[in-house]
Amino acid sequence: MGDFWGRSVRVVAGAAVLAVALAGCQRSAAEKPKAGTPAGPAGPAPEVRHEPDTAAVWRKWGLKPLAPAPAPPVDKPLKLSKKGPAKVFESVPTKDRVVFVTLDDGQEKDPRFVAMLRELKVPVTMFLTKDDIQDDYGYFKPLQELGNRIQDHTVTHPVLPTLGPEGQKREICGDRDALTEQYGTAPTLLRPPFGRWNSATQEAARECGISGIVMWRASMQIHDFQYDDPKKELHPGDILLAHFRGPKQLKGETMTQMFAHLLKQIEKRGFAVGRLEDYISVR
Repeated sequence: MGDFWGRSVRVVAGAAVLAVALAGCQRSAAEKPKAGTPAGPAGPAPEVRHEPDTAAVWRKWGLKPLAPAPAPPVDKPLKLSKKGPAKVFESVPTKDRVVFVTLDDGQEKDPRFVAMLRELKVPVTMFLTKDDIQDDYGYFKPLQELGNRIQDHTVTHPVLPTLGPEGQKREICGDRDALTEQYGTAPTLLRPPFGRWNSATQEAARECGISGIVMWRASMQIHDFQYDDPKKELHPGDILLAHFRGPKQLKGETMTQMFAHLLKQIEKRGFAVGRLEDYISVR
């Protein structure tokens, strides 16, 4: 009898242990996350961010995307000195199939142009004239925030060689000082108005902290360039000139329309647009 009750107790105890073990296994299986699912409480699905379609962005402006610009060279091919007369140049020595867009003056302040550059991310260098921009310095700040440098184009846009050395210095240094105060960086390049300069311009520019005098190989009119090249071709490293102009100067077209024509001419010839300052070092 005692043996019977002993065996019964052992059987019941064994069954109880087995039940506890099975329950533990069931909890472990329930708590173990399935393969491929995140552990922890379920939350909202992570936000999926889609980059805008490049072709669609360009199509919005009636354009095809330009070729992507090459990475800026580590060894800058155009080297300017901090000593001696400011160097005059109209192109950059490079084999990259890239050109550089510069914009002068600052008369026209088209809000759509800011939106255009923000969306297309085409780099430009701005040579601004104090008398043209002082009514709205703020217009050019969003363009600067995109990485576009602001450079010197004199105070009143005179023909510099008609002035004496001190007159040229007042024009160049005066613009440099105003641009530095407004935009926080001092210009290192000068675009002489009308492309006119002489040795006194080079000396005055140097005294104003300018290392390079920037000319151009082709200038944008309304629908196409006026080329220095008689074959009307662009070349690697060419510097291109355009202006902040509007319907009064462009026979009814806006600056945004003019700039679209400029980009079409560059795209048609298979060039990318680089940032001029990325190819220049000042030593």
